[in-house]
Amino acid sequence: MAAGKRTAAHLGAHICFEDETGQGLRPSKGRTWAPRGQRPVVRVRGRNRGRVNIAGVVCYRAGYRSRFFFKLHIWHGRRGEPKAFTWRQYRDLIVMTHVQLGTPVVGCWDNLNVHLVKELADFAEEHKDCYSSSRCPPTHRS
Repeated sequence: MAAGKRTAAHLGAHICFEDETGQGLRPSKGRTWAPRGQRPVVRVRGRNRGRVNIAGVVCYRAGYRSRFFFKLHIWHGRRGEPKAFTWRQYRDLIVMTHVQLGTPVVGCWDNLNVHLVKELADFAEEHKDCYSSSRCPPTHRS
């Protein structure tokens, strides 16, 4: 990451870390009881479909307050509806971050398959005066 810090300082840019997560909208399972010998029945309203995904970008620059930008993607389980973010939505998040910050952006993200698509790499190459990206090593989570 040292090279990214030097690049950001030279460009007057923000270092931005991007990641995503999601949460299913299936109702949570609960515990119940029933008299001995009878099967407990748990009634749950709602369908088992739906998901909310969020992609977030945390931006840092020496001498400035940190910034956080995010984009939501809601999947309702309908036919033909994309379940996750597309590369265009990631591109739009990068553009929105750059516009809001008003500085070049040095991005750091993981090797998610959508991050590696050719179209996103081509976009970054066409706009390399505003965007520089690198792959971050995976973090060890407990």
